[in-house]
Amino acid sequence: MSEYWSRVVRELKPYVPGEQPKKNRYIKLNTNENPYPPSPSVMDAIKKAANASLRRYPDPNCDTLKQAIAEYHGLGRQNVFVGNGSDEVLALSFISFFKQAHPILFPDISYSFYEVYCSIFEIQYLRIPLTNDFDISLTDYQQPNGGIIFPNPNAPTGKLLSLEDIQALLAVNRHSVVIVDEAYIDFGGDSAIPLIGEYPNLLVAQTFSKSRSLAGMRVGSALGSEGLIEGLERAKNAFNSYPLDRLALVGAVEAITDDAYFQSTCKRVIETREQTVAALVKMGFSVIPSKANFVFIQHPEVAAATLYDRLKKEGILVRYFKKPRIDNFLRVTIGTDTDMQVFIEKTARIVTEG
Repeated sequence: MSEYWSRVVRELKPYVPGEQPKKNRYIKLNTNENPYPPSPSVMDAIKKAANASLRRYPDPNCDTLKQAIAEYHGLGRQNVFVGNGSDEVLALSFISFFKQAHPILFPDISYSFYEVYCSIFEIQYLRIPLTNDFDISLTDYQQPNGGIIFPNPNAPTGKLLSLEDIQALLAVNRHSVVIVDEAYIDFGGDSAIPLIGEYPNLLVAQTFSKSRSLAGMRVGSALGSEGLIEGLERAKNAFNSYPLDRLALVGAVEAITDDAYFQSTCKRVIETREQTVAALVKMGFSVIPSKANFVFIQHPEVAAATLYDRLKKEGILVRYFKKPRIDNFLRVTIGTDTDMQVFIEKTARIVTEG
């Protein structure tokens, strides 16, 4: 049926998500999901909302959720946009801000959906190489551009940029939109949200999938100046007026409200991450310093592809990217303490056997 495809679809190289096995025979450390369930109050709210009102459309403006997010971050509701996962939020951001005369800029090793968005929306782009140490050097972005986007912490490396570096870029790049993709910020970084008041061209994208344990509900947000949010609303209402269903809306509100549970699960993931890093280093692995809920690792004697295959046979899924510069690295999501103990034991055996 490919003869009916448009030129754009013919030329697309779609994003490839991490494997989602149909049977629960694996320890899943490949898609950066939270190992802990949502807050009990989230589950209660969703159960109560699963009633006859599901025959009605949800609130197209998502006002209750926007208000909860705004209050949590000390902003106004007019500074908040929500969508069906941060992927949709980012897609609408590309449509809204990045079709410009100059190419947009993003790291060469980063979230691979950025390049997909550029292809489908026919946006010019330049990939800016990370340093040899896998750092984002924001001075390299000080050139004419139609927009800038980067994750912080970066993915798949997990490396974090300081707010001082981000602010320095914003100070000299005031004529295009800068998007900071903060999918993993809650696992050890400082959000750029406090900079929004000073920089009207800053948009901060976040997700409920990782730190708030709602990957299965698809809730994302963007925070920025009123002008940027208005642009996103225009794009959203030309595409999908009802991005979030009733269950997602009430669940996300409770996920924001139960801050104690959110803080406790983030703390547990961070502690397990540091224990995992120590064990991997002891085995001889090089581990990129991470402030995310995953680690990016390589071993000097066991190829990443080999380790990936061996771990899969042992019932553990991790992520392998067969791409330039990182084809000897694995990205490993941080699971529960029990998950990571099994991962460490099996990895140690593989490394010993060679």
